[in-house]
Order: sequence, then C-alpha cells, then structure tokens
Amino acid sequence: MSITQQIERGKEQVRKKIKNGRYIAYFQAFTNTYAPVGKLRSLYMEAINHKDIAVLSIATRPDCLPDEALDLLCECNQIKPVWVELGLQTINPSTAAYIRRGYPLPVYDDAVRRLKACGIEVITHVILGLPGESRRDMLDTVSYVGRSHADGIKLQLLHVIRGTDLEKDYREGKFETLTFESYVELVADCIALLPENMVIHRMTGDGDKRTLVAPMWSTDKKRVLNAIHRAVSQKGRS
Repeated sequence: MSITQQIERGKEQVRKKIKNGRYIAYFQAFTNTYAPVGKLRSLYMEAINHKDIAVLSIATRPDCLPDEALDLLCECNQIKPVWVELGLQTINPSTAAYIRRGYPLPVYDDAVRRLKACGIEVITHVILGLPGESRRDMLDTVSYVGRSHADGIKLQLLHVIRGTDLEKDYREGKFETLTFESYVELVADCIALLPENMVIHRMTGDGDKRTLVAPMWSTDKKRVLNAIHRAVSQKGRS
C-alpha cells in the first residue's frame, strides 16, 4: 500500500477511540534512512504532507545517517516536527560486540549532535537484560542516554525470539532473562536517573507469542505497566 493508504488504514483501526485526531507517521521497522535519498524523499514527503499527520518519526541506526539523508530530515523538520529514533541499546563495548551492533559509541554521540543541530528531536532505544550485563551496566547506559542530549528514551525488555542466535545461547544456558520482579524494579530505578524533561516513550514491550521464547511474562503488557507505575510511585514517595 502507498503511504497515504497505510495512514488511512491506521486511522480506521483507531477510529472508535480517536475521533478527529492527529497522528504520528512512524517509520518503525528496520532502518528507515537506509535507501537512496530520492526514495526517502518520496516516502517522507507523502507522510508529512498528509493533513492529519502532526509528526514524522523515523527509526534508524546512528551509522546510517549520511549527510544527504540528514539534509532531507532537516528539510522535513521545517514542514512539521521530526523525531529520529536511534538504536543504541547499550554503551558496553563487549555487549555491543556480542549483539553485533556494528558501530562504536562515538558514532551515536555524533548522530545526536548532528540531529540536534537541525532542531530534530532524538529518541534513544535501550535494551534491558542483554546477556552478560549487570544491573550496574544497564543503569550506566540509561544514565549515559540522560546526559547525551537526547530528548526521549525507549526502554525495551530483551526478548528471545525463535530462530535467532540468541535463542541458541539461551537454550544452552549461557544467560538468563530478567524476571518480572527484577525488571519492574530496574525500570523504576532507570526512570529515577533520567532528567525531568526527558520523555519516556516506552517502558516495556510485548513480543509476538508465536515467536517469543522468553520471557513469557512479558506478554501480559498491562500487568507489567501497572506494576511499573506502582513501583515508580512508591519510589517517588520514598
């Protein structure tokens, strides 16, 4: 479907609970600056010029922001607000190598700097529970994001997905996934480290039950979010 058709389908799906609303055009899956700039221009402009779109959100990698793509994003930001989501996941170099992230930490810093110079909002993705990481490692990553001048953060629980190298390591007992209780406590502690003006766009994620291997408790997203809200409230009162 065309971009316009996808937008209209999305509007229809939420029509009963959102009337006369405005929407974020979210290029979510994969790396959405990884194409010739002519193709990107066609896609972005169709989305951002739709009358009901308030924000253009682009998910990508810090090492996939060539100057021509950045120039296009800056141009779009003059039309309507643009958000760029960067997959950092961790600041730990050994973990980054294990997950084959493919770029060193200074590449992330440079991407944030270049995007902020254009007035573009930056949202950083972090995965909690990566193999081999201690609680301190995860908190250090979140603290780093808080100091990196990003505007927002997405906290994502590690999911072990069927058919991946990660599943093989998990089956062989090389690591354990976070428990429900430890994840809830960890997220509350992560939030306490962030600047007050940083927007928290995600606190967990629910995997596809057809392909999720672990942790299965994550499929009950409402329970997880309710527990996090309680933990954050209790921490705020303490």
